[in-house]
Amino acid sequence: MNHDMRRKRLVVGVAVVSLFVGITAGFFAAHRMMSDMSGMQSSGEMKGRGMEGMKGMAGVGDMKGMPMEGAKSMSDIEPAPDMSDAPSGAVTVPAVARQLIGVRSAPTAHATLQEEIRTVGTVGYDERGFTQVTLKTSGWVRKVFVDSIGRPVRKGEPLFTVYSPDLLVTQDEYLLAIKTRAQLAESPLDEAKAGADALVASARERLRLWDVTDAQIAALERRGHADPVLTVYAPSSGIVMKREALPGKYVEPGTTLYEIADLSTAWISADIYESEVAAVKVAQPASVTFAAYPGEMFSGKVTYIYPTLNTEARTVRVRVEFPNPELKLKPGMYGNVTLQTDAIRTLVVPKEAVLNTGLRQLVFMDRGQGRYEPASVKLGRRSQDAVEVMEGLKEGDRIVTSANFLLDAESKLASASSMQGMMGRIGMGDWQMRGAYEAKMAMGEGGVSAPPGRAGEMDSMKGMHGMSGMQGMQGMEGMSGMRGMEGMKGMHGMEGMKGMEGMKGMEEMPGMKDMSGMPGMETGSTKAISETRKVAGHTLTFTTLPKTPKAGEVLLRLRVTNPSGKPVTNAQVLFVYTMPMPGMTDSKVTALHTKDGLYEGKVMFGMGGTWVVTVTVTIPGQPPVIEKFHFLVAGGGM
Repeated sequence: MNHDMRRKRLVVGVAVVSLFVGITAGFFAAHRMMSDMSGMQSSGEMKGRGMEGMKGMAGVGDMKGMPMEGAKSMSDIEPAPDMSDAPSGAVTVPAVARQLIGVRSAPTAHATLQEEIRTVGTVGYDERGFTQVTLKTSGWVRKVFVDSIGRPVRKGEPLFTVYSPDLLVTQDEYLLAIKTRAQLAESPLDEAKAGADALVASARERLRLWDVTDAQIAALERRGHADPVLTVYAPSSGIVMKREALPGKYVEPGTTLYEIADLSTAWISADIYESEVAAVKVAQPASVTFAAYPGEMFSGKVTYIYPTLNTEARTVRVRVEFPNPELKLKPGMYGNVTLQTDAIRTLVVPKEAVLNTGLRQLVFMDRGQGRYEPASVKLGRRSQDAVEVMEGLKEGDRIVTSANFLLDAESKLASASSMQGMMGRIGMGDWQMRGAYEAKMAMGEGGVSAPPGRAGEMDSMKGMHGMSGMQGMQGMEGMSGMRGMEGMKGMHGMEGMKGMEGMKGMEEMPGMKDMSGMPGMETGSTKAISETRKVAGHTLTFTTLPKTPKAGEVLLRLRVTNPSGKPVTNAQVLFVYTMPMPGMTDSKVTALHTKDGLYEGKVMFGMGGTWVVTVTVTIPGQPPVIEKFHFLVAGGGM
């Protein structure tokens, strides 16, 4: 049995090699006859119809006036649209295909647009209500009344007591000045009285400069003797953010013992991109939401735009002020900030109509009768569902609002094919030419009338019946002679003969079932996507939903944790996705934070194959983190 199997494989191998040699010989024979065939004259007109599926067979286009078997004239074959005058990237889609892929169009119009700028902010305290408690003289802390951080205090509430020898001496000087003034009250010398008054005022002012209150000075006058211990009071109301006062601690002048912040008003600092700065103005409304308070929105306004730019992240900081009477907004909390810009009336299009390639923005113009052309546009402000068009369109232009990603993929593939001089089945072009390449090419057997003197040159075309399935025979240019091609009957199913990879249907040939292990015969398979990488100290975990991605709508997910393992919830995450093939453009989507450092963005994979997703993670105050993920998407697209 093993001997028979080896014999079968040998026979199959010989057959494959013979077939390849025959095709190659026919190609060179045809190449030698190109100059002879260039002078052929005919009265009919046949612009390569019926052989379009055979990629690269440019020479067959000279077979004018040669009626097809089964067709009385070329009018029996549905003509493909003439795209010779179409601009680069234009595509034509039949009505049935438009309905299948869901192409929708709408006219552009002027509308009121209010841009929403979304970013992430950090809660801080109102710096105008921030105070520090220090001593202007040296001494020792005796008793502490406010002994914990986070405790609320009221203005005038006692904080601690301090013993200061310098302060004690100053109190004695003040009491002596008062006593001297009283003794000179009956003096006839006015200058002496004035001098005593000035001495009292000077001693009083010195006590005030050392933060002794008027009430404490009055108590000193009533008491008549110095108090070795001075009580220090809170200068403002708020929350204790720092406490350094400890019983028995010696303090130098200028030592900060308490920090108190008024949290009844919260400041939120948020970073916006350089391109968004012009749209943000002071006093514009803003809102913020927090993971700690689901379903609750806090309203505030922009109070300050910082004058400097972060050169690494290319962002500008904006301060937004929010009332915080219940102290729900805690310093250090992260929130999702939305800035409402001024409303304007301008020309707008739906956001879904715009394709961002990374270098420019495109829309597809609907020219009618299924014909679509890509057009570059310059965009301005954006709202939640619309975007301003500054250049490239005018009011009333019809543009594609859905399925434009598929049109863009077809447009780029068609452009790449045109530049390479190839014709054939490329995406939607297959629909356009299906009627043509399904026609039988009965050449040389009663169906072909060669020009006089050329009948002998067409003998090699015998046996070409049924070659409608030979799409993709790349590299067959110039086969106008087609000599040496006898025996080509029945070659249906030979699609994709590019380097012999695509010999579909050969699984049923004896000995071919076990050829999957041969080089070049393996096929890719999709698998669940879950990949974790460490980049710049951060951990990025990339997944998709569904776990095994298929052509169509897919949810990209990225979980970000910092070097200490804590989730990063204040980042801006951008997904840029494309296929690594000529003519394909980049598309991008901004991911939204859901919870616990997980960011999600919905994308559309137009076809199966290898896709590349570039992830950009921007964390405030840090350089952007960029990483690429490659994976296989199942499905055949359209």
